[in-house]
Amino acid sequence: MQRVTCFHDSFPHAVAWELARYRHRAFAARRGRRPPHNGAQDSDPFDHDDAWYVVALDEDGHIDGWARLLPTTAPYLLAGRFPQLLNGLAPPCSPEVWELSRFAAVDLEHTAATPLDASASPIAMGLLRAAVATAAEQGAKHVITVSTLSIERLLRHAGFRSHRTGPPVIVEGRALFACWIPVV
Repeated sequence: MQRVTCFHDSFPHAVAWELARYRHRAFAARRGRRPPHNGAQDSDPFDHDDAWYVVALDEDGHIDGWARLLPTTAPYLLAGRFPQLLNGLAPPCSPEVWELSRFAAVDLEHTAATPLDASASPIAMGLLRAAVATAAEQGAKHVITVSTLSIERLLRHAGFRSHRTGPPVIVEGRALFACWIPVV
């Protein structure tokens, strides 16, 4: 896996478009929907100037994974859309806390566009480690994320000592929770 880390505005337009298209296809696959073939893209209001992206590429340069990192001093997904996952705690707002979001490790070039088992995927393991390392390079001491049970398993398999902020909450039929990841 090759790691490419870029600040929001540093991607050439064509690369940014391809990454948004990959992200859309990966999240459709993760949710069991047929990925569109019409060039649809995924972006949200949290893809702003403070965002950092970590991209996993295979040896042919195809995208195998994507993660977004956001400082909690700027708008971020957990605070903006899922504050109920914080179990009554105030959303973090510190240069030492970064959010990991929009994590996807689905090899769309070599599979039938189905989700990979995150706990067994070397792509997911490498991408997770690269994302946490990138957060550390930006000064993070902790990463927080909106998590599913599969991401929690991935964290354990990767050797991270993560912990939940509270019990899972059912959101759109999925059990989600906020998860702290210490950066050491």
